[in-house]
Amino acid sequence: MIVLTEEQEMIRKMVREFAEEEVAPISEKLWEHQDFPYEFWRKAGELGLIGLPYDEKYGGSGGDWLSFAIVLEELARVDCAVANSIMANSSAASLISNFGSEQQKEQYLRPILTAEKIGAIGLTEANAGSDASSIKTQAVLDGDEWVINGSKIFISNSDNDITGPVVIAAVTGKKENGKNEISNFIVPQGTPGFTYGRKLNKIGWRASSTGELFFEQCRIPKENLLGERGAGMRQTLSTIGTGRILIASLGLGIIQGSLDRSIAYLHERTAFGKPLSDYQALQFKIADMATHAHAARLMIYQAASLRDAGQPFEQESSMAKLFTTEKAMEAAHQAIQIHGGYGIMSEYAVSRAFGDAKVLEIVEGTSEIQRMIISRYLLK
Repeated sequence: MIVLTEEQEMIRKMVREFAEEEVAPISEKLWEHQDFPYEFWRKAGELGLIGLPYDEKYGGSGGDWLSFAIVLEELARVDCAVANSIMANSSAASLISNFGSEQQKEQYLRPILTAEKIGAIGLTEANAGSDASSIKTQAVLDGDEWVINGSKIFISNSDNDITGPVVIAAVTGKKENGKNEISNFIVPQGTPGFTYGRKLNKIGWRASSTGELFFEQCRIPKENLLGERGAGMRQTLSTIGTGRILIASLGLGIIQGSLDRSIAYLHERTAFGKPLSDYQALQFKIADMATHAHAARLMIYQAASLRDAGQPFEQESSMAKLFTTEKAMEAAHQAIQIHGGYGIMSEYAVSRAFGDAKVLEIVEGTSEIQRMIISRYLLK
């Protein structure tokens, strides 16, 4: 059994109040206009939420990953897209924190932990999603500079006014076995040859900007190589397990939010002369949501606790990601059923959560990829 500390319970209470007061009133507008919540980002930074699990030396809060999972859970309970902006920022932050030089951490990590900037990670390409080793973007060393050519797609936090460094993966040669040698690079905003493409129109995560990146003879100093040359995939894979815990936390937020809204609606509405809460078919739906929320919370908190303890957690994180995101989709679906015609109106949060839930089954490894990972652990 996972027992939260008094500090973790205080974090939950504080973030829940923050989400209700600062995010809930603007959630529909953010969804409708696909706006990025800059004021929320600034306030979240002041509260220390964005850099919570990172070193205080670089502007973080020195907290633990379980507390960070709770932060994302509570934010996603109100608006998953807003929570994702913090999650996606952490992907870039983890790479720089784990593999960056002191100079890189001071220059690029600190601003995205203190909310001055927002980080992004560029891995996915049009023909390289789950098979990230097949990327085509190339980086060639020319004297004291790397010259990058290629493109990326489906990049969260791209093309915001405060987008800071983008950490991208590029092919830097061939290994002895003929496979691509992949390295990671830090590309600052405004670098000549680095441009943004269209802003992608999604069914979910609409308040979290997602776009294309283009690199045409983009030159960066050789010092912007992140860690060792050729270590790009190893670096990314070492952080992706943590990312799956965080995506699962977003899914848990959707399950809990769907449950809370459904219970409130069942008490408010009547049909055929009786409150909706009297109908057993609807009672069963919220019973399932509550059960799935409880199970998901145990799985996520266990995986995060293992991560904090420095113990292996990859299998548990894949299990948590698989279970929670699929149950989030189910909960969002059932919440819409409970709300009836109102449930398909975008002014209702249950409608917006439905698109958000679908996204979660895709990112950080699809459900099919998670089943492959889990089965490998079981069979080896």
